Amino acid sequence: MNRRWWILALLFASTVINYVDRQTLSVLARVIQTDLHLSEMDYAGIVQVFLLAYTLAYLGVGRITDKLGARWSMALFLGWWSVSNMLTAFARSARELGTFRFLLGLGEAGNYTAAPKAVGEWFQPRDRGLAVGIYTAGAMVGATIAPPMIAWLGQTYGWRATFLATGALGLLWLVPWLLIYRRGPIATSGIEPQSEAALWRSVLTSKPAWLLMFARMLSDPVWYFYLFWFPKYLMDERSRTLAEIGRTVWLVYLAADIGSVVGGAWSGFFIRRGMAAVPARIRVMTIAALAAPAGCLIAAGVPVAAVLALAALVSFAHLTWQVTMGALIVDLYPQHTVATAFGFIAVGSGLGGMLSTGGVGWLVTHFSYRPVFLMMAALHPLAILVARNISASPGRSRKAAAVPGGGPL
Repeated sequence: MNRRWWILALLFASTVINYVDRQTLSVLARVIQTDLHLSEMDYAGIVQVFLLAYTLAYLGVGRITDKLGARWSMALFLGWWSVSNMLTAFARSARELGTFRFLLGLGEAGNYTAAPKAVGEWFQPRDRGLAVGIYTAGAMVGATIAPPMIAWLGQTYGWRATFLATGALGLLWLVPWLLIYRRGPIATSGIEPQSEAALWRSVLTSKPAWLLMFARMLSDPVWYFYLFWFPKYLMDERSRTLAEIGRTVWLVYLAADIGSVVGGAWSGFFIRRGMAAVPARIRVMTIAALAAPAGCLIAAGVPVAAVLALAALVSFAHLTWQVTMGALIVDLYPQHTVATAFGFIAVGSGLGGMLSTGGVGWLVTHFSYRPVFLMMAALHPLAILVARNISASPGRSRKAAAVPGGGPL
């Protein structure tokens, strides 16, 4: 097999491990709360600490990725979060648990800056969307396999041993990664060195970086809602049992997996037919943004089967949007700054998620889920209005990103 496909397989596996380690706490939450005598507020605070670290880390992990390169930065991040996950096994209080989950959040963010940098080094523009889609699909695979696997480990060996086992998966992953990964053939060479201040100034003054960060801030709350609130909606307002949710809701996340891969390949299809990379990405993102508002029909009280179908469509559309945006970032920024730019843009996702969580909770508490579905339906159209302001001439090199004046990043 071509080396680049082995590398992509390892990126897929790293994303699976990322979500398994992230979900170990949530699956075992009740057992841990009982053992450590944690209140609901204690648990909520621990989750918020993870999200805070995950959001703040994006400002640094991108720069670390560009400094160390994809090979060593991915090894650092995955090793860091794997050890942090294993340390959770030794927590004896809410403070210790929060500390270890904070460390986990700092490391896990790096997966999503090192992976696109690796794709940029090994895949041509026509294949990047598919590559980003494949490794992103690992998130939903991880979200699907984590609950039964973690529940079995917890019941069989206890919650502390489960953290040790899931953390060890990442350390095992490091062996093939370090053996296989090499600097890619598309890696940028001959770049004139820049000071840290100049490099950050080039990113922070880049119009596409701000536009895409704002677009993620608008659009990513939709995914957070369908990931964390949708099953609860089915139980609270549609009287579905836990068993019924277990039998059906996985279809929504399967649609997200399909959106990652099919959506990722979609812009590559347009590129092969002669369209420039940036317009091809924007076209696919526009189609996805026009499909996502279909979720507003759930507010009309349609049958549960239709609710699941509409939620699956929204999930498909969002993951199509997300992976295409990831490929767009790799197109716009040269290798020596792509991860820095990717991390800066990803801050929008964390901010959007943290802000929207409170809003959703308030609306559900004081009204119902109906206004939430209506609000979510408006976010992708607003986001594409922002993203469509990005422009790049068809002949522009990746070494000159779309910044005012066309200067190099």
